[in-house]
Order: sequence, then C-alpha cells, then structure tokens
Amino acid sequence: MGLIRPAALLLALVMASPALYQAFVTETMSVQAALTRFLLAVPVAALMLAALRFVVKGYGTPEPARIPLRRRSDPARDDMDATSPGDA
Repeated sequence: MGLIRPAALLLALVMASPALYQAFVTETMSVQAALTRFLLAVPVAALMLAALRFVVKGYGTPEPARIPLRRRSDPARDDMDATSPGDA
C-alpha cells in the first residue's frame, strides 16, 4: 500500500478540500484541524486506491496460454495423426 503515491495524495487532498477551504479561505476552522483531517485522509485514500487496484487487477491483459511440453517418451503429434485408434 503506497501512502506517498501521487494518486493517494491527490485523492486525500480532494477528500479534505472542504476542511482546507474552511481553514485557508473562510478562516472558520483552525489550520491544525484542517491539516489533521488531511493527514487522516491520506491512509484512507491509500486504502481506497489499493482496493480499487485489487478489484481491477483481474481485468488486465491475460497471460499467454502455456503450451504443455511433451516428454521424449510421448509420441509426436504426427505419429498420433498417422495411426488413429480405429486403424489397429
């Protein structure tokens, strides 16, 4: 969980923007209370973004399909095509 990721800080800033507005523009709230709300919003925003990344992670590009390897003792595909089970 990245607390100092730019997205987490930006989301925390958006979440705490009403308190920051009241503290710095209208001066109806103390600066200490607004900054405390911002600091509390940072881990909450990081958790929200981590949950979003967890949910969206499965929708990425799928891994390429793995072709199973054959052993040397296994018959080659050409051998299997030439002798079908009904010929024997």
